[in-house]
Amino acid sequence: MNEGTASGHGPAAPRPIPPASTWPRVAQPGGGHRPSHPDAVTPLPALAPDRPEELARPPEIPDAPPTEGDELLARLRALIARFVVLPSDEALDATTLWVAASHLQAAWQHAPRLAVVGPAKRCGKSRLLDVLAETVHSPVLTVNSTPAAVFRSITEEPPTLLVDEADTIFGSPKMAEKNEEMRGLLNAGHQRDRYVLRVVGNDHTPHRFHTFAMAAIAGIGDLPDTIMDRSIVIRMRRRAEGERVSPYRTKRDSPALRAMRADLARWTKPLSDRALHLEPPMPVEDRAADTWEPLVIVADLAGGSWPRRARQACAGLVASEAESEEVQPSGARILADIRRIFHAGGDPDSIATDQLLFALNGDPEAPWSEWGRSGLTPRGLAGMLREFGICSGNVRMGDGTQRKGYMRNKFADAWRRYCPTVHPTAPREGTPR
Repeated sequence: MNEGTASGHGPAAPRPIPPASTWPRVAQPGGGHRPSHPDAVTPLPALAPDRPEELARPPEIPDAPPTEGDELLARLRALIARFVVLPSDEALDATTLWVAASHLQAAWQHAPRLAVVGPAKRCGKSRLLDVLAETVHSPVLTVNSTPAAVFRSITEEPPTLLVDEADTIFGSPKMAEKNEEMRGLLNAGHQRDRYVLRVVGNDHTPHRFHTFAMAAIAGIGDLPDTIMDRSIVIRMRRRAEGERVSPYRTKRDSPALRAMRADLARWTKPLSDRALHLEPPMPVEDRAADTWEPLVIVADLAGGSWPRRARQACAGLVASEAESEEVQPSGARILADIRRIFHAGGDPDSIATDQLLFALNGDPEAPWSEWGRSGLTPRGLAGMLREFGICSGNVRMGDGTQRKGYMRNKFADAWRRYCPTVHPTAPREGTPR
């Protein structure tokens, strides 16, 4: 398949790829290896069970020969930046690639969500959706629509869902519970061949409705965890003084954006089969790799600096979300705080339950002192840790006595899996030892 060069003077020469037998081997979760392209980034290192290491940034990879897509993506990036201030260059690159990936949905196994979230109003979330609505493939813009209306809008040729005002759907536990069906629809649509089964007609004939479609979801505050886990997360901010964007006027500005959509559709149309068979080396694993793979494939098809920038954006934004998870008052946060307490005490083999609770409840920046009427209790702590397979027991203290507590080695696997970023060994100011 030929691709035009950026200047349009004939097809670009295909990049020579060495035989797979000569590629380095990349370890896979659960054992085994697969070939890795020699220009690929090095995968994140396995974390030692007794000492988590800092998440590594992928090393830079050389630029690839540019194609027509390189120039198209650069134009699209500039158009988005004209109307919206994204929080970082990585977020702008990711959004650009996500838009282009929407035009190749027929090739994807997973349909990445774009979670456009912000802490308050006037952060540019709706404006970004305005721009996406004019550039993505077959947009379906919804505001507080019913699940039935949404899944009836999804066909075998998937559109691109644009869900605004998501905080009116998931903004409180009561709202989220009421809209559980919408959450299930957005979760199911992340992977191909997940259907909604409903009865239709007077004879109540069972009918399968498609759910697979890329979706951008904008709202104030975080979305439900299961949606965030399937998303490229763009955390919007209000514009600072001196940051300028052009006002968006539909009649004036939409023709240029729609022309961009047409150019993207023309460029991607002959690439569908090639995109279907690509398995690019990824800087992340598991669901994050599933979610980011379409964007990385688009970047590899475009060439130029995009393969490098896509992987940098992937590693950077995924690492940021991993750190964000650690400060939430739940699973990963309790694990991260306990690891910090072990480190602050010189990494002893064990710690008594009352010592651990004293440190947790005494941290003024942590939520544990407000956990219930009297802070986090032994029973509450045991319940949270039990989900990770960690139980208390009799431990021997430094003075030779035995007390109820936790062994350090019981946390090693959970630390490696749920909070891989490193913390300083010294306690934060105000944190009791």
